[in-house]
Amino acid sequence: MKAWLIVGAALAAIGTAGTAVAQDVIAQRRDGLRGMGRHMEAIKAVTDARGDTRPLVARIDEMITFYRGMPALFPAGSGTGDTRALAAIWSDRAGFEQANANMVTQLGALRTAAAAGDVAATTAAFGQAGATCGACHRPYRGPAR
Repeated sequence: MKAWLIVGAALAAIGTAGTAVAQDVIAQRRDGLRGMGRHMEAIKAVTDARGDTRPLVARIDEMITFYRGMPALFPAGSGTGDTRALAAIWSDRAGFEQANANMVTQLGALRTAAAAGDVAATTAAFGQAGATCGACHRPYRGPAR
């Protein structure tokens, strides 16, 4: 009987640790995605002002780095809690990863335009990146709570 209590307590502890890990990764991805939103706002401000786009390259590089690692922020078991992630992220993992790869590609085009100092091309690439964001949000992100 005592052995069963110890095993039960150990399993409960493991379950609790798993929940804590899931909440940590949820916090990481929420913080990261909020940062991506801030980068997008900053890029929009520059393109709206028709400013120098070259300094945006550092922001875009950060975005590319984040999105390259983003799928890892959605491990199995991290779909509940303080998250807007929809179950489709895990049931359609290939689609989710393709949407993420599309974002990395669009950010590469945005980076090229910004690095060239071409405001018109940066504005167009920014619009494409925004559309790519939205294309991922619709199937994989739930409504605000």
